[in-house]
Amino acid sequence: MRRPVQTLLLALTGTGLLHVALFTDLYLRYVKAGLRPPLIASGVVLLLLALAAATRGGVRPAPHIGPGTPSGHGHEQPCGDDSDHAHEHERLREADQPHGHDHTGTPRIAWLLFLPALSLLVHAPPALGAYTAARANTKPVAVHKGFAALPAASPVPLTLTGFTERVQQDRSRAVAGRAVRLTGFVTPAGEDGGWYLTRIIFSCCAADSQTVKVRMYGRQAPPADTWLAVTGTWHPRGTLGTRTAEAALDVRDARPVAQPVNAFTDDLPLTPS
Repeated sequence: MRRPVQTLLLALTGTGLLHVALFTDLYLRYVKAGLRPPLIASGVVLLLLALAAATRGGVRPAPHIGPGTPSGHGHEQPCGDDSDHAHEHERLREADQPHGHDHTGTPRIAWLLFLPALSLLVHAPPALGAYTAARANTKPVAVHKGFAALPAASPVPLTLTGFTERVQQDRSRAVAGRAVRLTGFVTPAGEDGGWYLTRIIFSCCAADSQTVKVRMYGRQAPPADTWLAVTGTWHPRGTLGTRTAEAALDVRDARPVAQPVNAFTDDLPLTPS
């Protein structure tokens, strides 16, 4: 790839990174919030590299040794050797281009590098959603030796992770019969028409994402990727407080909510709109 093209690619990529990290929240689709400073630093470095490449002077061409030009040994080439010298110069030039092909042009596939750079400025790739959640790894449930008492509020706001831990480990069975409120997006459960309330959680970035899902019963599946605040009670399946219990809810109410800015965490439920 020629230097002007390389410079343009560096500038576009650096500008794109600064655009999504400084002026929008789009970077949260791909990385955790804590990685914003490294993204900004990377964008600045790429722009500086582009500036350095743009201002860097071109390589001076090697002097042409021809008739009457001093050679590298400091003396004139004899006039009788002009023909031999020209042939030797041509032979060395051709040796730098094997098979007679010029490889200085940009390979066509290299132009595809511009697509991700331009996408950051023009049309950012969509965030992960139900399609990914249906195929991603399930987040392991951390082991807890004890749980604090649930608040007296009804419904009780819980994260999907917190609800799952209560259902499968809380020996006091505090969630039995209690109305809880969970927030997440809809992921179809399969051909039976069932569905999950889901959150995708980034440990670092989209590449290491994991999901936490709670099965919903008693209501027809809304469209995939719809964000909902769901109120209900634990759906009795398995022995509550043990690993046999299913993280599931009998839905009493489901209301649409706006997708949170930082959607790839398992925060407390949003207030329904």
